[in-house]
Amino acid sequence: MRWTDTQEIALALEEHHSGCDVAHLRFTDLYRWILDLPGFRDDPEKSSERILEAIQMAWLAERD
Repeated sequence: MRWTDTQEIALALEEHHSGCDVAHLRFTDLYRWILDLPGFRDDPEKSSERILEAIQMAWLAERD
C-alpha cells in the first residue's frame, strides 16, 4: 500500500482498529497506525495533512 491507496488503507484500518472513534482521531495516531499496517510500503515523509484527511474521510465513509 502507498499513501494514495486511500480506500485500501481505510479498509485495513477498519479491520485493525474497528472500535476507535474515527471522527475524533488525532492525525498523529492515524499516521502511526497507517505506518504499522501490514503491507504499507510507502515513504513516511510523503504523508501530508491532506492525505491523512482523505484517508480519515474514506474510513468514515466505509463505516456508513
